[in-house]
Amino acid sequence: MTAQTARIGQIVNAPASRRRADEIDRALDVSTIRYDGPAAEGLPRAWAECDLIVSHLALGATTRLIAPLLADKRTDPGVVVVDEAGRFVVPLVGGHAGGANELARRIAEGLGATAVLTTATDALGVPALDLMGWPYRGDVAAVTRALLDGRPVRLERSQRWPMPPLPDNVTEADRAEPSVDASDGPEAPDAAPRILVTDRVSNSAGPSSPPTVVLHPPSLVVGMGCNAGTGLDHLETLLRQTLADAELAVESVTALTTIDLKAGELGLVQLAARLGVPLVGFPAAELAAQDVPTPSTVVAGHVGSPSVAEASVLARGAALLVPKQRSSDATCAVGRLPARGRLSVVGLGPGARDLLTPRAVAAIRSARFVVGYGPYVRQIRDLIRPGAQVMASKMGTEADRTAAAIARARAGDPVALVCSGDPAIYAMASPVLEQGTEGIDVEVIPGVTASLAASAILGAPLGHDHATISLSDLHTDWATIERRLLAAAQGDLVTVLYNPRSRTRRAHLPRALEIMTEHRPPDTPVAVVRQACRRQQSVVTATLATFDPEGVDMYSLVVIGSSSTRYVRSGGGETRMVTPRDYQWMPS
Repeated sequence: MTAQTARIGQIVNAPASRRRADEIDRALDVSTIRYDGPAAEGLPRAWAECDLIVSHLALGATTRLIAPLLADKRTDPGVVVVDEAGRFVVPLVGGHAGGANELARRIAEGLGATAVLTTATDALGVPALDLMGWPYRGDVAAVTRALLDGRPVRLERSQRWPMPPLPDNVTEADRAEPSVDASDGPEAPDAAPRILVTDRVSNSAGPSSPPTVVLHPPSLVVGMGCNAGTGLDHLETLLRQTLADAELAVESVTALTTIDLKAGELGLVQLAARLGVPLVGFPAAELAAQDVPTPSTVVAGHVGSPSVAEASVLARGAALLVPKQRSSDATCAVGRLPARGRLSVVGLGPGARDLLTPRAVAAIRSARFVVGYGPYVRQIRDLIRPGAQVMASKMGTEADRTAAAIARARAGDPVALVCSGDPAIYAMASPVLEQGTEGIDVEVIPGVTASLAASAILGAPLGHDHATISLSDLHTDWATIERRLLAAAQGDLVTVLYNPRSRTRRAHLPRALEIMTEHRPPDTPVAVVRQACRRQQSVVTATLATFDPEGVDMYSLVVIGSSSTRYVRSGGGETRMVTPRDYQWMPS
């Protein structure tokens, strides 16, 4: 459930709270339900009608009103309290199960306020087992308490499904399948609280077991074929019986597959919706190319492929676990997706924390292994969870960092490889993909790159066509760089120079300016932004005729305007650099 899909109610009864409620709607990009008037009437109504509630009352008043309404944390709505000044956002109940913690974070970001999270896992940086996004059951409270108290906890995985960083008191059991019997007494090793990760049906969370949480990863693919008009109940009965006979958990089903001719079959569509998974159809030719154990010439004559259930499982990339099972009107097969580690190549932006994207933060916090250039790792050290391993290395070791990140992902861990700016612009996404990423999932998380940060600081120099060129000849020979500079100059493109000048590369920037001067007027704006969006930020503006490259270094970005780029004065009297977009109303 997200802010966009949840029903959110706001308890308001004064002009200030109504204005704040409007701010929250804009921050969340939703239209919340307003309960205006006496809170003693509005809050109980919101409790019955909403998934989440934002109270603009005092914390004590809100507590007294909801106390008689509390029933079960799994079904009660989450409640967030916003103080009258809009400085603090406090999840009161339903922090995890009710989604109040996440709502508080979102509201705090939108209002520039502080989210006051008092749940122990959030306060101590320990992953909440009930917020991993995987179906779970068992004694979450007892196992979480053991995690927080530092008592031994066992992790058992039948496959290397990626897990978030766990505290040092968690030890992974070295066994192929999770144990199902833990009745050896309080002194036995198996008596420790446990986290079992499996896509099989497990009885390990029973009353005779130690405190146990069973997590079901999204690993199973169910392939189905059916006659036209086969009903939902018939299909669901076959699916559940097939899984039960194989002792596989329906909670781990992540996709329902079939032939594309059946992708609109109402019963299959309804079954996928009931399971909450996508229905994926494959062309007959793709299914026919799969090597299946039980092909059928009859099926081939009807749909153009000798298999639907088994073949669609294989086409999805799963290994077949359960061959085709038949009913009077349908077939069903089950496969398991490989347990794959995940490598997130994370762009940290220019350095300012408020320009770090929420997606980047989530990837860092979920990583069991974080790797990057030392200064970049230090930049986000506070976001790394306890229990995660960190590799921070010096400049020039990019190949080693990339290899280490890929190796850990192949071992089944979620990995964050962090870099500045955007990972696909002079950063780590290219070497990751070049080294080869077979066997792992790769996600490139964009960041605000230096050219965008510098452009925003200067005004709008990138308002029209532009080129980005690195003056470093470490990976590209200087003759090639000169050709690119000449092309940008001849094309009259605004040109952004990365890596403009180092201790050993003194002549490259003057030569670049010389090439530009041959094709641009002497009054062409040139600016340098150093340490963009950091405390040490500085800006120098000049022209091609007056620019002095002496103060430029590797922390700088040089922006050379096109023939139409000019300096203008802002309303506050600051100098701004702008390249017109050729709108007719722009003065010449």
